[in-house]
Amino acid sequence: MADVPKREIENVEFVFEVMGSAGEGIDAVDLGDALRALNLNPTLALIEKMGGTKKRNEKKIKMDEFLPIYSQVKKEKEQGCYEDFIECLKLYDKEENGTMMLAELQHALLALGESLDDEQVETLFADCMDPEDDEGFIPYSPPDERSRRLRLNTFLARMCERPDMLK
Repeated sequence: MADVPKREIENVEFVFEVMGSAGEGIDAVDLGDALRALNLNPTLALIEKMGGTKKRNEKKIKMDEFLPIYSQVKKEKEQGCYEDFIECLKLYDKEENGTMMLAELQHALLALGESLDDEQVETLFADCMDPEDDEGFIPYSPPDERSRRLRLNTFLARMCERPDMLK
């Protein structure tokens, strides 16, 4: 049964209880959500590669099929962390003060990488963003090192706390 420790198997069982039904497993459309509930951060491409579907009721994934997927995604190196995101957003920080133009962030989310659609960006901004200032800047990172280590309440910290935002 894959190389998953007993404690993690218990967590997987709990996710299956919440998201699926006894014996049937979880719907493949919920594969990404199940992995994220287990503190993983798979890309949409990886979810699709692992058997995730875009339509409900096309396929079910049983626990014995899920454990190898979980194990493989857990080993995956292409999962960004808070510090990685900070480094990326620094590219847009012209004044080097922990702020960036809201319009640039919106463009990046809509056009780069695994882009979001307008509705997802609007939801993300509504739930995670402080209002922009008079010049169109938003804080993405706390201004001082101590606050950065504590991940004080900024756009990026809120976004990383809510991985469900980007479904």
